[in-house]
Amino acid sequence: MNVKKHIPNSVTLGNMYCGFLSIGFTVSNSYKGATWLIIIGIILDALDGRLARLLNVKSDLGTQLDSLADIVTFGIAPALLFSYTNSIGGGWLDISLAGLFVLCGGYRLARFNSAQSEETSFFTGVPITAAGGILAITTLFHTHLPPMANLLIIALLSYAMVSTIRIPSLKNITLPNHKTMATILIGIVLLLFDRRSIVALYLTAIYFMYVAYRIMLMRANRNG
Repeated sequence: MNVKKHIPNSVTLGNMYCGFLSIGFTVSNSYKGATWLIIIGIILDALDGRLARLLNVKSDLGTQLDSLADIVTFGIAPALLFSYTNSIGGGWLDISLAGLFVLCGGYRLARFNSAQSEETSFFTGVPITAAGGILAITTLFHTHLPPMANLLIIALLSYAMVSTIRIPSLKNITLPNHKTMATILIGIVLLLFDRRSIVALYLTAIYFMYVAYRIMLMRANRNG
């Protein structure tokens, strides 16, 4: 039996399990833990793709498992987390938008899987992994934002997934260097701060601006 071809699939199943556990944490009102599990899922999602390309063991089974994991961990889990941390109009509006987010994410995955000729350097529409991760992280700040701002965030993310916006792919980027790893660690430390602290909120905003700057700088250096 070729063991190496099952390694990426095992990581993908771990990603799916993180999504299931996140749902369990959400219904138990452990929202921070639910967010962390989605973040771990993002890491595993990036890892399984790299492993498949490194080991040259890409398969149809792996593609199907990846899509199933994505809809659970980055579709259903963050949408449920959003609906539990927001309550407007008796909750009906929140759950409706959460359902719309899952539908748009499912459509985005199906469109990607059926587009055999899609460019490897760009995605059409925001990937569900990014949209789900952003939605999950914003729930950490839901008490600091006006309720309508939270609704606007999930509505925009839903639209971004099914839009035709061209998003640069990170698949061909080499493994992070020590500076990038330090940046990631800083972000993890910030997530450990008490979200009720306005200082932590400002620091996290600055962190995301710095990450955006590093991405733009990296692309400028590559194109130059």
